[in-house]
Amino acid sequence: MELKSSKHIDIRFSEVDSMNVVWHGSYPLYFEDAREQFGADYDLGYMKFVDEGFYAPLVELTFHYKLPLRYGMKPRVDIFYRPTEAAKIVFDYEIHDADDNSLIATGHSVQVFMDKNYQLIWDNPEFYQKWKERWNVFDK
Repeated sequence: MELKSSKHIDIRFSEVDSMNVVWHGSYPLYFEDAREQFGADYDLGYMKFVDEGFYAPLVELTFHYKLPLRYGMKPRVDIFYRPTEAAKIVFDYEIHDADDNSLIATGHSVQVFMDKNYQLIWDNPEFYQKWKERWNVFDK
């Protein structure tokens, strides 16, 4: 079972440079918006981590730019959950132009778990293991 969400975003004028191209520093925000959408769709939002006594910081974030993203475009960010047995949350991303579905950029992120004392958690927290079972998520 593939877990996927999509988020349509509006390009703000403040996000583009003098060439009318989105500044590279805006892409992490678009991916963050997609992670929040995924959390809302699948009951895995950031406040759930905190409520369960954990943080989930990013430890890896990559981008591959294919085409320029410009002011006025209405892109869609697709986010794909990648199952792993490790105590990590792994996502892949694709940004597409909503008009012609052309691929604008791809990306990848990894989050780990820390307790409230900022200590790395090596095993899946109980709530996350139950979440995996709920959504029938198994390592492929």
